[in-house]
Amino acid sequence: MVASNKAAPLKRKPTSWVPERQEIIWIDCNPQVGREMRDVHPFLVLSPRIFNEKTSLAIGLPMTTAEYNADNPFALAVGKARKIGQASYVLCHQPKSLDWRLRKAKAHPLGILSADLFAQVCERLNQIIQVG
Repeated sequence: MVASNKAAPLKRKPTSWVPERQEIIWIDCNPQVGREMRDVHPFLVLSPRIFNEKTSLAIGLPMTTAEYNADNPFALAVGKARKIGQASYVLCHQPKSLDWRLRKAKAHPLGILSADLFAQVCERLNQIIQVG
């Protein structure tokens, strides 16, 4: 046999999806306790991709179409849910850290929240927890 000078092709891991900051994802909030949200809901990711990838956690805010949030000063309306035509609210008063891998998170069709709305969400959250 003659030795070949060609290097074997590198086997690369397929690139897997990781939630990004400002992205809206689907995530299962179960198990829940008390007034926390339950079941699968949209979730606005606040933490950066590198954190999410390294820790398997995503820090973010749940979203809902529950109409009683129209009067909630810590819920920000970010548009209409396409299927039902209702306002969709980011619940700025319910920050969570969830294991997005174990909870089988996936990309939401709404994609990325606009920079303007994301800034408003962060301002509202900052009114509660006063970061920085």
